[in-house]
Amino acid sequence: MKSWSVVLLLFCSANLSACSGGDNNGDEGNGSGELPAGNVTVKITPDKKTVLRNPLNGWVIYMGRGWDENFWTTEGYDNVSVPELAEPVKVSDYASTCYIRTSWSSLEPEEGKYIWKDPAARLTRLLKSVLDRGMRLSFRIVVDGRDQGLNTPQYVFDAGAHWYKDPGPTNEATALARKSPFPDDKIFQEKYTKFIEALAQEFNDPDKVDFIDAYGLGKWGEAHTMIYEDHSKKKQVFEWITDLYSRCFTKVPLVINYHRLIGAENTSGWGALDPETEGLLESAINKGYSLRHDAFGMNGYYQDWEKQFAARWNYKRPIIMEGGWIVNQHRYWLDPMGYREGHPEDVRQGEFDASAEARVNMMDFRAGSETMSWFKCFGLVQRFVTEGGYRLYPDMISLPKDVKSGEKITIVHRWNNMGWGYCPTNIPQWNQRYKVAFALLDDKNEVKKVFVDTQTDLSTWLKNKPTTYNFDLTLKGVSVGAYKWAVGLVDTTKDNTIGLRMAVKNNLLDSGWVKLMDITVK
Repeated sequence: MKSWSVVLLLFCSANLSACSGGDNNGDEGNGSGELPAGNVTVKITPDKKTVLRNPLNGWVIYMGRGWDENFWTTEGYDNVSVPELAEPVKVSDYASTCYIRTSWSSLEPEEGKYIWKDPAARLTRLLKSVLDRGMRLSFRIVVDGRDQGLNTPQYVFDAGAHWYKDPGPTNEATALARKSPFPDDKIFQEKYTKFIEALAQEFNDPDKVDFIDAYGLGKWGEAHTMIYEDHSKKKQVFEWITDLYSRCFTKVPLVINYHRLIGAENTSGWGALDPETEGLLESAINKGYSLRHDAFGMNGYYQDWEKQFAARWNYKRPIIMEGGWIVNQHRYWLDPMGYREGHPEDVRQGEFDASAEARVNMMDFRAGSETMSWFKCFGLVQRFVTEGGYRLYPDMISLPKDVKSGEKITIVHRWNNMGWGYCPTNIPQWNQRYKVAFALLDDKNEVKKVFVDTQTDLSTWLKNKPTTYNFDLTLKGVSVGAYKWAVGLVDTTKDNTIGLRMAVKNNLLDSGWVKLMDITVK
């Protein structure tokens, strides 16, 4: 029986067709043994190139904090020349998410005056332009003013929050203009808590927001080079801010910058591993945080410790990358990797290779000339679309063609992940919300009945490890008549509508369901 089943599978169409028989070849998962008698096997060929705008997956565009909604044209993002293509492309056609690293003061310039409540505000118009393109937002909110200016609203200092001036500039006026609150100051924490609670009321929405970079303290918000009024409060500050974000953002994934100096006062340099770092990071992860790092490809900063930490959390928490070098500003040719001066493509390749090693779910285009340099390395852009993050599809589904209403049936389905990352349905904010489902469609492709296979755990689908399930169900409540079987990845929190796009091209409906074959219910 096994050999005959394999022969039958080999005769299936290269695109999408049905043939009888089939066999479960001992893949991982819950399926085992022969396929049910009378079932028909459908074989599906994956789509390797289409950009799938699934959450926590794909390319990220970084927006300048001073940009407005016209940046798509003024910055050239809607007209990018690609050496390999005859026509220019839009950057937004290749990205899922837009990220903005902005200041608290830009979001709340006066106490209780939240910029998102003003539709005419520049920043509000900028964010709306992203949502209008079917993309999601992500944020990091910076409070430290060093190198940048007043990132914390003046009203916080007027209320009595203790602060320090930027120790860098020799000019006293500049130093004072870049003042920052001590993160352990009670008034700062009180005002910041109120702000984050208000932010969550607007943005604790996974339809709008892909992730929140949920720490934001330290120089550039990178969680290092901290200055405390009382250094003994370091852990208290960390627990306070991670508790705050995890309490307020229950539906949107949170991330933290993993590096060896979390919360450290390393004002004199990058330094060695702080002994408290691992405990602090694990505390955040236990609260539901995922991981990101700001210095991929920057080998003097992203070192063995960071690589080993990422490897420990592979497939347990998703990882998001940001490239470290800004090739039109930094001397990247001094990197230990040996990048060549005048060859930014070396940096792009280094970032890509480090991302593959870390199994990242998301990569960044950065902004401006950095973005344009990626599109001069378009092969890498397309490779990440094809190889990175998660890219899910079923290559084999066995299901009945003729059934009786109320009859018990078994569907056998096998799933693959072409990406080196994983679909993080295991994170607390998602809580296994996405599941495999089968639908009966009418002749207008409208869904008449949905059957959810609750045993499916998409977070376990890893590259080169196909997973097979036997799904037993009863066709209760189904009227007699002709239907079409369809398969999809549904969001169980949204009445089992499609939640994730599969890497399947043929017979893919606009709704996200993939038609499989006809079925008659008698």
